[in-house]
Amino acid sequence: MRLPQLCLLAVIMAGATAHAEETSNNGSSTPLSLSAGSQMNELQQRLKESERLREELSRQLQTADTNRESAQLSRLRQENQRLAQQLKETQGGALSRWLTEQQQWFVTGAAVALIALLCGIFASGGHRRRRQWLN
Repeated sequence: MRLPQLCLLAVIMAGATAHAEETSNNGSSTPLSLSAGSQMNELQQRLKESERLREELSRQLQTADTNRESAQLSRLRQENQRLAQQLKETQGGALSRWLTEQQQWFVTGAAVALIALLCGIFASGGHRRRRQWLN
């Protein structure tokens, strides 16, 4: 065979193969597009349903978070009140002990002053003398 005849044969074979592929694709393209369209509609419906479920779950989650936070907040408030009450009781007890201690020091000081006064009276002999300053 000659070269030009061989090239012509190759071109004809390639054209026939391409024409056969086009016919096979064109013959089944209508059912594929209908199938793809129905799949797209189904997927879009599933997407809408999933979005609706996601929004509902997010609302439920926010509600649950709010309920949990309010319960935790009320527990913290009760604990805060209890601690404030304990603090008042502790400070009140410390204040009364401080006053008692202060009063004890006052009594001790008064006793020491009284003892010093008595010692001074007994040391002078019980009689009063007039002392004059020497200039």
